[in-house]
Amino acid sequence: MELAKYIEHTLLKPTATLDNITKLVEDAIKYGFFGVCVNPVYVKHAKSIASGTDVKIVTVVNFPLGANAVDTTLVQVHQALSDGADEIDTVINLGALKEGNYKKVTDDIRATKNICPENNLKVILETDLLTNDEIKKACLACISGGADFVKTSTGFVKNGLGARPDFVRLMAQTVEKRGLGVKASGGITTRFQAKELIEAGATRLGTSSGVNIVNPQK
Repeated sequence: MELAKYIEHTLLKPTATLDNITKLVEDAIKYGFFGVCVNPVYVKHAKSIASGTDVKIVTVVNFPLGANAVDTTLVQVHQALSDGADEIDTVINLGALKEGNYKKVTDDIRATKNICPENNLKVILETDLLTNDEIKKACLACISGGADFVKTSTGFVKNGLGARPDFVRLMAQTVEKRGLGVKASGGITTRFQAKELIEAGATRLGTSSGVNIVNPQK
């Protein structure tokens, strides 16, 4: 199992600096990670550092609350693609999901995917805030909306457990027949966790501990 190719080396802290992002991308290149995940303001900079390499640039929209007006999210996607983003991670409309307005959830996902038809769209479910039934229904909305991945967490829920094998397994079982990937993110800090999540069905890992995972002696 080549763990590096699963990893999106992630830095979404509000205090991240240009130097921090430079180091993030340089580490991704050095260790052969799939990509980096950065806030939108740093997409252009990350792209310039990764130029000429296989490292993909992933960014977030409608983040971290999932509470934008959809038109605002679409503007964010346009900007991110213009700046060089390869993949987009968005947050599901949690309020609409909680009230059972699955049409709104699906329509928002579809509208977002329509803006990036050639780029992977991952939808963050924020599993710590959902029941198992809501996780299943969120996954079905992602399928209907044309998403490419479902993702566990933003990492911003206080006291949240983040990427749990049971959540990942449930998501994988719900979407696998439709060909969607599963990104596990939130609190992944060890090699053991990474392998456990992949065995549960994760096809991508979002973590800020990528170097320690692939090179524990560091």
